[in-house]
Amino acid sequence: MSGATLAALNIYPVKSCRGITLRSARVAETGLADDRHWMMVRPNGRFVTQRELPRLALIGTAVNDSGLQLEAPEMPPLRVARQAAGTSLAIVVWKFSGMGIDCGDAAADWCTRYLQTPLRLVRFDASHPRECNREWTQETRAVTEFADGYPVLILSRASLAELNSRLPKQLPMERFRPNLVIDGVGAYDEDRMHELTAGGVTLRIVKPCTRCSITTTDQQSGAIDGVEPLATLKTYRHDKALMGVAFGQNAIIVRGAGAQLRVGQKFEVTWK
Repeated sequence: MSGATLAALNIYPVKSCRGITLRSARVAETGLADDRHWMMVRPNGRFVTQRELPRLALIGTAVNDSGLQLEAPEMPPLRVARQAAGTSLAIVVWKFSGMGIDCGDAAADWCTRYLQTPLRLVRFDASHPRECNREWTQETRAVTEFADGYPVLILSRASLAELNSRLPKQLPMERFRPNLVIDGVGAYDEDRMHELTAGGVTLRIVKPCTRCSITTTDQQSGAIDGVEPLATLKTYRHDKALMGVAFGQNAIIVRGAGAQLRVGQKFEVTWK
């Protein structure tokens, strides 16, 4: 057993929009509180991401007890009440079909105007839990909200530094949108971790994160920035079984819902 330090905490309140860097975060059963709690969908309920709408990267997010605020270039701020009553809509995230609560016409109009395509904003309907794939979580039941598949994404600073040593241009951590950034471990050590424990919270690594075209989008400009890092990752991080390049690890909450994680905390690590 050895340790790792929690170097950074990030949440992404609206799926594929700009994240928020925190000093501490409450852990929920579904991941960090408010992470991917909201999402934009097509009129048919199908989710959208930066893969098809890179300008989502320019939508800033803020959350508090009363709700969500969105900001974007040349747009007035949008405020959405946390518990506003709305129509329950059928939504789709990858292979998951579930329910979201519509955030109203004003929110839909704001999203549609900025992204220039018909969209609606929904929040996760907690009365319809979303269970993670048991193929990866095995005997442990885990749930998430609008994340791609799992509650928490973990990446080490050393892994990014090692990747950057291979790239023609250094890329920032924000390209990879992790929830937890860890330090004090070697490059790709997260691949070998089984569980991380701190402050009563235990996270279990369950699945490598296969990376998509979002990593090629400059998160400050919303512009696609060539083929990196995917081209380089493919040369040494291609996972045949997953049919993609793996960088970072998905984790589930084993215990500690309701507790806080804080930057600077030391994780005890058990290894596979």
